[in-house]
Parts: sequence; C-alpha cells; structure tokens
Amino acid sequence: MATPHSASTGPEALWTAPAAAGPVNATVRLPGSKSVTNRALLLAALADAPSRVRRALRSRDADLMVAALRSLGAEMTPSGESRSSVDWAITPRPVRGGVSIDVGLAGTVMRFVPAVAALADGPVRFDGDPAARKRPMGPILGALRALGASVDADALPFTVRGPISGGEVVLDASTSSQMVSGLLLAGARFEKGVTVRHSGPPVPSMPHIEMTVHMLRQAGVEVDDSGADVWRVEPGPIRAHDVDVEPDLSNAAPFLAGALVAGGTVVVPGWPEETTQGGDRLRPLLERMGATVTRVPDGLQVTGSGRVRGIEADLHDVSELTPTIAALAALADSPSRIGGVAHIRGHETDRIAALATEINRLGGDARETPDGLEIHPRPLSGGVFHSYDDHRMATAGAVIGLAVPGVQVENIATTGKTLPEFPDMWAAMLGGAR
Repeated sequence: MATPHSASTGPEALWTAPAAAGPVNATVRLPGSKSVTNRALLLAALADAPSRVRRALRSRDADLMVAALRSLGAEMTPSGESRSSVDWAITPRPVRGGVSIDVGLAGTVMRFVPAVAALADGPVRFDGDPAARKRPMGPILGALRALGASVDADALPFTVRGPISGGEVVLDASTSSQMVSGLLLAGARFEKGVTVRHSGPPVPSMPHIEMTVHMLRQAGVEVDDSGADVWRVEPGPIRAHDVDVEPDLSNAAPFLAGALVAGGTVVVPGWPEETTQGGDRLRPLLERMGATVTRVPDGLQVTGSGRVRGIEADLHDVSELTPTIAALAALADSPSRIGGVAHIRGHETDRIAALATEINRLGGDARETPDGLEIHPRPLSGGVFHSYDDHRMATAGAVIGLAVPGVQVENIATTGKTLPEFPDMWAAMLGGAR
C-alpha cells in the first residue's frame, strides 16, 4: 500500500464527529461552487470592462485566487460579505509582474494563474504549501514554455516570465483536467489564441473542462471543442458580464450522504436544473446506494432508510466524489468497487492510499487497486481519522462518524479550503434529527 503524506495528530487538532441519534430532517444551504467561483473571478480579471461575481464562495481556495488576481493588478471590491459568501466588483487592469503568488494547496490557483502571469510585464514567482510542491505541474508548465513563456522549473516553486504568443501545444492532461482549463481560460488573451491537444491516457474530470468551455462562451470567447481531445480558443476580448455562482454540488455530497447513513431527509435548495458541475452525478450514485432522490420546487431532496448498498462505480469524471462514496461503501451491507480514479493519487494527498489507510484504521477492509479501491463491509469502531490536510478526507471521516461513535477527525479546519462553516453546518443538520 502506498503511504500518504503524514498529517498532524496533536490532540488539539481532533474533532469528535457527532453520531446521528436518529433520522435527520434538514435543509442544508450550500455556499457557491469553488470551481465556478475561481473561473469567474479569473475571467472577470481578464475581461474588457468591469463586472460582478455574485454569491461567490469565500473559502481558502477562493481567497487565494482573489489574492493572486489582486497581486497581478485586478481591482476587486467585496460587498455583502458573510463567512462563506461574497459579491465581488472586479475592474480589470493591465497584468503586472514583479510579484509573488501563494497558491496554498489550491489546484485552480496553481494551474490557472500561471497562464495569466505569462501576460504580465515582469516575472511572477509561485509557491505554496509543502504538499503543493508534490502536485503534478510539469505538463502545464511545459505547455507555457512551448507557447513562448519562460518557466524556470517543472514544479513549485517556479517563476513565469512572458511574453507568451500562444499557438498550438500538445500535452498530457491525464493527471488533471486543470492542465487544459488553465490554458483555455487565458488563451483568448494570447496573440495567437491557443489550441490544446491532449495526448495520453483519458483526461479525468471532463465536466470541469466542459464548465470552462461553457463559461468562456458566456464571456463571448469563441471556443471549438468539436474534436476529441482538442480545444481551440480564438484570440480576442473576454466580454465583461455579471455571474451568479451556483451552489457547490460536490460539497453537497457529505450532507446528502448523511440522509443515507442516518436515515431521514436532507434538502439542498437551489440545485440547478441544468449544470456543468460534476457534482450533479451524485443523484444516480446515491440512488444506486439506496437513496430516494427527488427534485422538489426549491432544490434536491434525498431520503434514506439508514441502510447503504454497496456499489461498483467508475468515478473517472467525478473523482472529487470518491471520498464520500468510499465512506458510504465502508458502511454498506455489500462490497463496493470504485475505479477510474488513479489520478487522485496526485490530489491534495494520495486519496486512494489515504482512504484505505483510514478506513482500515477503524477496522474496515479497504484495498487499493491500480485505479481505485475495493471495500468490503466490516464492523467499524471509533478512532482517529486523519485528514492529511485534505478537505474531502475530513468530510469523509464525518460521514463515517454518523454511524460509528467515537470517530475523531484530525484537523477538521481543513474543510475551510472549500467549506468554511462545515462543522457548524454538520451540527445544524444533525440538530434536525427526529
């Protein structure tokens, strides 16, 4: 078994996951999508006039994107702020260099912003958390070089220096769809636009590229995605327009899973009728695991009986759901197999190894496979569930804790990466137990 990176285990970092005392009955209002927020902020900073991004997520990842874009010159004025939501008024300015950018552990910042930095009038240095230095960056940094920019390394820390002319580039995006999105989002500002050709194993998380293409078209950018594994962005302006950010459907996963584990009903208001968010795939996945999933006038309703069925699922396109599905599988009444997610070994941590390690630490039977996990039901007991500074690992521990008393999640604060109020929201959901 691969060993994920070490995590803090100090007692001050432990959060006792509350066990469900009975079926839940809750409405969970989610803040905005991180994926939509960070794409919208970046496009607004490169647009041809001021615009607004409303109900944007406020979280560590989103705050890092705001800080990066401000460093590069964009004026960003907040209003209507809460702990997890904010409206941004954004005025684009010429992209400036001579600055340093902290990417934290945010994939969208480390992979989207370097292409913007190549438009700057001077060098831009990037660095981040220690774990970020292990995340795959070589393909996109090599692509920037091929398009005319200068990049002095193949992983964090690195410095980008323009100018960038654009044109056609071939890269292997099999480790992350963000490699493609990072080039497309800024490509209209390159002198020659950009044509990205993927060469290698299938690109994971394709809904995220579809989201990028959709948002570019909303901004008046001409995009051709008619060919398999080829995307062309024509050079030209990025039109300013206001964006209303959808709720984050991937962040709905642990809450909707709660209805399945504890029994009862959870409603997520504002669930869009049509969306490019991969989190929408939760609906059929949860149904296959035993839930009743219904669209209601104000959103999506999930009802469970407290019984969880095992599942065989290829999560290649929605790998961010793997930790929640794995947590449910550990509580199921039959075996599960999750496949198609070899690339999540390069996420915030090696999620395959981390999930197997932590489920087994509680007495479970989770086995790593080349592209995922096999999980066989076994009685679980309480203990420490490490997060590895990974927000989705932390929420997976919370899901298991609903059915297993005494689960202590290490560093629950890491959920602030995309869901700053998670502990309070979790307690409020359980406060509706009946």
